[in-house]
Amino acid sequence: MTEHALSRNPATGEILARYPLQNSTELEQTLAESASAFADWKNSSMTDRVRVLRQLGEQIRLREQELSRMITLEMGKPIAQARAEVLKCANLCDWYAEHGPAMLADQPTQIADAWQRFRPIGVILAVMPWNFPLWQVLRGAVSMLLSGNTYLLKHAPNVMGSATLMAELCRATDLPAGAFNLLNVDNDGVSVAIKDDRIAAVAVTGSVRAGAAIAAQAGAALKKTVLELGGSDPFIVLADADLDEAVKSAVIGRFQNTGQVCMAAKRFIVEAPIAEAFEKRFTAAVQALKMGDPLDENTFLGPMARADLRDELDDQVKATLREGARLVLGGEKVAGQGNYYAPTILADVTSNMTAFTQELFGPVAAIAVARDPQHALAIANDSEFGLSATVWSGNEEIADRLALQLEVGAVFINGNGASDPRVTIGGVKKSGYGRELSHFGVHEFCNVQTVWKNRR
Repeated sequence: MTEHALSRNPATGEILARYPLQNSTELEQTLAESASAFADWKNSSMTDRVRVLRQLGEQIRLREQELSRMITLEMGKPIAQARAEVLKCANLCDWYAEHGPAMLADQPTQIADAWQRFRPIGVILAVMPWNFPLWQVLRGAVSMLLSGNTYLLKHAPNVMGSATLMAELCRATDLPAGAFNLLNVDNDGVSVAIKDDRIAAVAVTGSVRAGAAIAAQAGAALKKTVLELGGSDPFIVLADADLDEAVKSAVIGRFQNTGQVCMAAKRFIVEAPIAEAFEKRFTAAVQALKMGDPLDENTFLGPMARADLRDELDDQVKATLREGARLVLGGEKVAGQGNYYAPTILADVTSNMTAFTQELFGPVAAIAVARDPQHALAIANDSEFGLSATVWSGNEEIADRLALQLEVGAVFINGNGASDPRVTIGGVKKSGYGRELSHFGVHEFCNVQTVWKNRR
């Protein structure tokens, strides 16, 4: 019996499509196509590459409605948020088309006859998650294609419809056949691909467990990896913060995409003098969020992407309550059709509780109280993760000082967390290593080649 990747509507349980997994012969064909495309694409001009990126941006805009609907149907993202993701991808293509060539220009050195240039390294295998079916893929693929690499996508099984649409978009451009390719295999198939000499490097966005397993295999094959893994991002609110603005940011930061965001605010660390006021205003704002049909333009909270993920989140909430946390709001699955979980707020959470030691990937916020800014910093850094953090304070000097000491890849001061092609993202500790976006992301999968003439 042929195995399938299954696409299922998380709001209704309806099976949308089955995508047969590739057998060994088809896997070999895919690898050959990707390698053949690299032999062509690596010698393309920057003019050709920029043209392809602009064409891709155009294709995304032309099929905006179809792409947005596919995201919503496959993983439950509210349609307005899905549309924002699609348009963000189109803007990403335009931005790199305009600014990318300068990032890949030859760089002079302090030696007159020596310079450095950026050369592609080959086929990049990308193992990607379901929570941003287009953005997670294209934020890496665009920079890799721009630098002359080819991109082989192993997408999450539940969003293969989105993956298929992306492949169609690329075929509508002047990109060589196979330069953006799909790999639909199980874990064993991924392992086969990693070992294959035609794969030059691996990019992973996903869980710590998946990242560690893939990195070990890639390391054994002496292949570079870039990992963006889990996060339990702290959101620090100091006593002098603009509380109204901090609450608005907290709601977006925790509950956008139904809380299924790697860089989402997850641990809310509030200074004692304002802790009660923050909890009250935050709770009122969360209660006002509309949960429902993700195809409704007014819906803010949709279903979680899969039933097993909802079950895991519910177990984490129950464990945290048993450990002594106080339930402020929610804390249960929503009865009826779909993978809905009530927006939840847990208070009196301490650093040894499940909600702080594990990543909660869903609509659950955990609040802890800090005595002072240094105590808030200690709580924030008491985590195996280090993806991003947010600091709200009316004193920029204090906020800057905290930012300097936070063990994370990005700090957002008095504003919402975001990913943007103009700045890099990535983590430290068990949140991974390497960077995406900006020129750092472009250079991650380049051979930085030194050329030195006439040295005697």
